Amino acid sequence: MSRIGRLPVEIPGGVQVDVKGVDVRVKGPKGELFRSFSPLIGIKMENNQLNISRNSDLPAERALHGATRAVIANMIHGVSKGFEVVLQVEGVGYRAEMEGKNLALFVGYSHPVKMEPPAGVSFETDAKTRLIKVLGFDKELVGQIAANIREVRPPEPYHGKGIRYQGERVRRKAGKAGKGAK
Repeated sequence: MSRIGRLPVEIPGGVQVDVKGVDVRVKGPKGELFRSFSPLIGIKMENNQLNISRNSDLPAERALHGATRAVIANMIHGVSKGFEVVLQVEGVGYRAEMEGKNLALFVGYSHPVKMEPPAGVSFETDAKTRLIKVLGFDKELVGQIAANIREVRPPEPYHGKGIRYQGERVRRKAGKAGKGAK
């Protein structure tokens, strides 16, 4: 049995979970999420906990067991506490600024790259304009928006300039050897 899948998902106060067959709706202070899961997996609500079970040990069901539990746990965590991804802007003259609720990236192009947040996601920058925070209650959407921001100017290996996740190590390469002594 899946070690992750067999763990019950605790439902914190202020979060409402509605289970109808394979459909799960989670509502909390940060927002509301809805998702349909595979009919191979059973989802039951008991004693303010969600229990995820499977019918057999077929590989397809085993693969879905832990994944279903993890997705439901992320939905509950997202609507109660939210998710945050932090990006760093590295490079001379590179910066990120807020223009209302939109994000403007100045990363070496002839024009600023402007990004508008979708519903349920917001951006924040620090005073030094070197950090970008992507905040939201849907983990999948927050991660995708952060990846889209990083894609504007990914970190390059020679000078290390670009947009990277906080704590990401960029493997550096040596530049040209130049004309050496013979």
